[in-house]
Amino acid sequence: MEIVTGAIPSLLHKLGELLVGEYNLQKEVKGGIIFLQAELESMQGALEKISRTPADKIDDQDKIWARKVREMSYDIEDNIDKFIMQCKGWKTTEQHSFKEAIARTLKWFRQPKIRRKIATEIRGIKSCVIEVHERRSRYEVSLGVDKPVTVDPRLFAQYTEVKELVGIGEARDELINKIFIEENEVPLKQGRIVSIVGFGGLGKTTLATAVYKKIRAQFDCYAFVSVSQTPDLKKLYNDLLYDLGKSINDEALGERRLIEVLREFLADKRYFVVVDDVWDISVWKMIRCALPDNDVGYTIITTTRISHVAEQAGGAYNMKPLSLNNSRKLLYRRIFGNGNKDNNEAEEKCHEELDEVSDRILKKCAGVPLAIITMASLLACKARDKMEWYEVYNSVGTGLENNLDVENMRKILSFSYYELPCHLRACLLYLSMFPEDYKIGKDRLIRMWIGEGFIQCEKAGKSLFKLGESYFNELINRSMIQPIHNSRDDMISSCRVHDMVLDLIRSLSSKENFVTVVSNMGGTSPPNTIRRLSLQNCQESHVMAQAT
Repeated sequence: MEIVTGAIPSLLHKLGELLVGEYNLQKEVKGGIIFLQAELESMQGALEKISRTPADKIDDQDKIWARKVREMSYDIEDNIDKFIMQCKGWKTTEQHSFKEAIARTLKWFRQPKIRRKIATEIRGIKSCVIEVHERRSRYEVSLGVDKPVTVDPRLFAQYTEVKELVGIGEARDELINKIFIEENEVPLKQGRIVSIVGFGGLGKTTLATAVYKKIRAQFDCYAFVSVSQTPDLKKLYNDLLYDLGKSINDEALGERRLIEVLREFLADKRYFVVVDDVWDISVWKMIRCALPDNDVGYTIITTTRISHVAEQAGGAYNMKPLSLNNSRKLLYRRIFGNGNKDNNEAEEKCHEELDEVSDRILKKCAGVPLAIITMASLLACKARDKMEWYEVYNSVGTGLENNLDVENMRKILSFSYYELPCHLRACLLYLSMFPEDYKIGKDRLIRMWIGEGFIQCEKAGKSLFKLGESYFNELINRSMIQPIHNSRDDMISSCRVHDMVLDLIRSLSSKENFVTVVSNMGGTSPPNTIRRLSLQNCQESHVMAQAT
């Protein structure tokens, strides 16, 4: 079962088992199962197509239909499981008592009754599937109205003044030193490539922009382009040419011709290019075709959230979180303003009463600038009162806070979520079962995924656990979970979910009724149908609010 397609993948397998298994099904029932298989396969394809679209861009009718199909698939699976269990019965023990023998005999007599019941159930399920299909067609509306254009919140990072940033100067200078030290070590014709890699919201674009503005004047030509998850390469090549200062008269050039124009133009120039937000190594390779090696030298900076993309692009530079001191500066500056520049110590000093809660908030943010700025925006409109700040502190991580800045933060982080394959999304959302800062054992987690049916082995003989390990490693590679190494052998033995990622997946899980979390911190009422329930006692983190 998974968040995208509900129980459909495992349900299709079970329906196939009913057809080939020795259940002595009536002819009508077999026909109904074949019909259900075909319908559910089509629905699965539609759900997967919908899943590739961010939630804010999906039509409301499609959202309702997708939710209905997922809930229906869970209900159908429950009925099928019940029938299979009744037919197979419980595994008998080695020693069979007289009572058990009587029970097995009675169960054997009840088999025809069970088969008649499943025939009735299949007819009801078939009617339900048809109704869901027809309802979508009945209420489908196509007005031809364009959806409102949404602004990518990451865009603002490119135009933020350096004076507004905290701690960026140190990282900028370190990266510039890395670039120019390598210039003396690497032959000019090879040039230099640096790939900034890190968690969403860590400030990769901000750092790349700061470096770009600082050193671009030292090159013959320079360009800054963003790739995104669904790149238009033709537009990207045109943007490169525009930034580099190469004008072309024929705007109808194809991708191949644009690559040739770029290569010819850059062949004898010392150029500097920033390629921001790379998600796919194959896309990077296409861009790289347009950026030639030459005898003059060049510098290319890429940014990505995915470790293996940075490693293959070359020169991986792991973005570091802000230090505690810089985190405090950023938080206080955002809440209390810059004030008098000659009185920085006074303007950034928070009231002693707020020191403890401030440190807790910063620990939750873990040095991620996006998280600190989001928390500051929530606190800025609150009184300078310890209890009000604790209320904000306790709300983050629950997925329940609905502030514009929180929504923007979730949107930025959700780009990583929607880039995940379907099977990894379910595995990630399942982590919302665990409390914040919880140390999740790798082996235990993989077994839980297997038990839930998230890991489906398509190749015979391949271990489900080994496949689960590859899922776990891929989530680390995509910066969605934080690895924890064993002190004895330095092997990864467990993981932790960043509080801001936990906030995102809690929000998504709640909307899709994937996981229901009930804690002593309150929140929304549980839904009528609970698929997975997590009972959490958050007393330690909630202690200050409990004390008054």
